[in-house]
Amino acid sequence: MAHHYPFSIHWSGNTLSEDYSRNAELSAPQKPDVLGSSAPEYKGDASRWNPEDLLGSALGLCHMLTFLALAHKSRIEIKHYEDRATSVLDAFEKGFAVTEIHLKPTITVAPGTDPAKVRELFEKAHKYCFVANSIKSKVMMQPTLQEG
Repeated sequence: MAHHYPFSIHWSGNTLSEDYSRNAELSAPQKPDVLGSSAPEYKGDASRWNPEDLLGSALGLCHMLTFLALAHKSRIEIKHYEDRATSVLDAFEKGFAVTEIHLKPTITVAPGTDPAKVRELFEKAHKYCFVANSIKSKVMMQPTLQEG
């Protein structure tokens, strides 16, 4: 069964000017708006989310939620998850692409948790993450585990 997620993007300005606005508002029903722009390297506003940020964040969030669901089903107690991820935009023969996304979460588990089982679930989450299954970018995963 397919699920549909409507969203809107609003932009206004004048593209005849070299310094036309790259700023836009992204919206979806019952959600706060997201302020978007291009990356600063492309004359965008660094204080707003750009497509590179959003793609990497979508993958990181999907992977985390999938991992947490697998941990829940396996009765593994995860206490905290913080990812310091990076999207890599690179040039190739047809233009530009996000070629790599690096996920580097620090995962805090309950004392006595089997680290091999946690790593297994983390790897398995990649297989079931629908965003990972939707993109061509290479996903690099480097989790750090700690007890707490």
